[in-house]
Amino acid sequence: MFQVTFSEQALAELKKLDTLTQLSAVEPISSLKASDLDKPREPLSRFQRSGQTLYRLRAGDLRFYFEVHGSTLGVVYILHQHSLEDFLLRNKLPVSETQLAEQHSKFWRYLESLTKK
Repeated sequence: MFQVTFSEQALAELKKLDTLTQLSAVEPISSLKASDLDKPREPLSRFQRSGQTLYRLRAGDLRFYFEVHGSTLGVVYILHQHSLEDFLLRNKLPVSETQLAEQHSKFWRYLESLTKK
């Protein structure tokens, strides 16, 4: 089992949900095991960004983007499924989320802007 921490942006997204929805949203990430991270399968994926390994976990309508630091999962961003699709359409970027994350810095500037609000 991992300890899970949340960035300010991630906490703000969770706080928008009612308590029961928060619990069901957090359950998939809180139940991840090291073996899951070693060989990610849907709904979990792993990709590189600037030499750093990041993971994306799909949990219902939410997407958890996180890093692994020893026995801690640091959730950097929580995005709603449709807000990412809206971003893709507005910026006419490739449809593949993995390609987008690996190859397009606009996506990362957008995500980083969320934490500065």
